[in-house]
Amino acid sequence: MLVFVPPHPLIKHWVSVLRNEQSPCPIFKSVMAELGRLLIYEASRDWLPIVSGEIQTPLGVASVEFIDPREPVMIVPVLRAGLVLVEHAASILPATKTYHVGYYRDENTLQPTLYLNKLPERFPEDSRVLVADPMLATGGTIVATIDLLKDRGIDPKNIRVVSAVAASPALQKLSDKFPGLHVYTGTIDLGLDENGFIIPGLGDAGDRSYGT
Repeated sequence: MLVFVPPHPLIKHWVSVLRNEQSPCPIFKSVMAELGRLLIYEASRDWLPIVSGEIQTPLGVASVEFIDPREPVMIVPVLRAGLVLVEHAASILPATKTYHVGYYRDENTLQPTLYLNKLPERFPEDSRVLVADPMLATGGTIVATIDLLKDRGIDPKNIRVVSAVAASPALQKLSDKFPGLHVYTGTIDLGLDENGFIIPGLGDAGDRSYGT
């Protein structure tokens, strides 16, 4: 598995704003969306299908390349906060389709329970899938999501995960189970507390995004 922490100063800046407990909900939510934009940009590098051709400019003929609209990227945000992370996906990627999954986590066992699954029964062959989960903590939710995608014909090598913060336990679990996966994250934190929250992390991304 490959894990990328893009070394862009804007990514470091926005992660720092997200970490700040003084950042109010509207700022937190807009910053999470902006971080998602940058991470999606990085994750789509050397990944999107290209078509080549020629077009007529006002002054001549130019050789051009476009993203192939016949092969949209499948966007899968993990509710709730995953929605914020992909808010600007359509402004980055010319062709997308979005499918939602939602989990809640048992506070005692820390295991995820699926409550919403809007994935199709099967994806088109060789589909590219971008999964957005802002907090990769224990790894339970992201592993369950990728298992759902595998059951629907997706090769983990065609999946890219974007997250604001990833903890070492989640990354280890993903690496053990999906060696071909690519993960793009704003930063990596080493540990979790007794409740399974990332330390130092940035708190509950969903609660801080929606003020709940």
